[in-house]
Amino acid sequence: MTDLTLKRLDPLIREATGATAWEVVEVVQELWSGYGRILRVALSSSSRESIIVKHIAPPGKRHHPRGWTTDRSHQRKVKSYQVETEWYRNWSDRCDETCRIPAFLTADQSNEETFLLLEDLNTSGYPKRFTLPRGAQIESCLTWLAEFHATFLGESPTGLWETGTYWHLATRPDELTALTDGPLRTAAPALDRLLSKAKYQTFVHGDAKLANFCFSPDGSKVAALDFQYVGQGCGMKDVAYFIGSCLDEAACEEQETELLDAYFRSLRHSLTSQQKKLDPDAVETEWRELFPVAWTDFHRFLKGWCPGHWKINSYSERLAREVIARLPSHETERH
Repeated sequence: MTDLTLKRLDPLIREATGATAWEVVEVVQELWSGYGRILRVALSSSSRESIIVKHIAPPGKRHHPRGWTTDRSHQRKVKSYQVETEWYRNWSDRCDETCRIPAFLTADQSNEETFLLLEDLNTSGYPKRFTLPRGAQIESCLTWLAEFHATFLGESPTGLWETGTYWHLATRPDELTALTDGPLRTAAPALDRLLSKAKYQTFVHGDAKLANFCFSPDGSKVAALDFQYVGQGCGMKDVAYFIGSCLDEAACEEQETELLDAYFRSLRHSLTSQQKKLDPDAVETEWRELFPVAWTDFHRFLKGWCPGHWKINSYSERLAREVIARLPSHETERH
């Protein structure tokens, strides 16, 4: 960390936490493609034991693990951190204990460099991470998503992505060009239209993979982080992406109905408890029909972005073929 970085960060930490001194005790992780790092900072004489500092500083020489180093890719990443800062500043306080996230402390932006100071979930009762979750942990994450989607159903995404998720078609023309699956490439605009024209729109997390969920020690409670791609969308985008992040193809096949049932039970409960003036039956009917569309849409991105990815499996291929076969001919002809 340079002297200039320390000079900017020191007053931010002291003012936000009341700490008399602080120390970086851990690099939690490097940000994707070398765009910065996430730090755990221990505090002295503060009500908080530690905080998380997300330091975004785009590299001078860009490197992408899979070779996507275009200016479009760079601008998408820069905007994603601007969106995340906007999310924490102006939207995050809408999330309560039912869809727990890190508390926002402060942020500082200068050109493309940003400091984002957040609550450390590890010291707030969410220190556990899972790579092989049990059914109860998967359902806890689905409940979190249902609460999140219910909270923001019908909201306008001011300052966020107009279309949430990092893989939506408008921001991924290069990956579409690279896609060698002809029928899927032809169907891509129709899939995107079905999702974007859905009557019931909410905010989607946009990167709701298992790695972005933190658990209580017994795994019964969950919190989520990483809001770079939050924006408007059909809730099924998050649900399909999440299920695909933690189950193999056999488990997806076996548990699809059970997991969707669990999600929609939670969504109905949340819509009712929040007194949303919406018909839960209508929301569920529309979104259930869009689940395989959302799954196929991500499959489309993945096959163009990384054709050898482990998530490209027979379940996804079957689902995609079924969805494409059901598309009205005039929809695919519009491409």
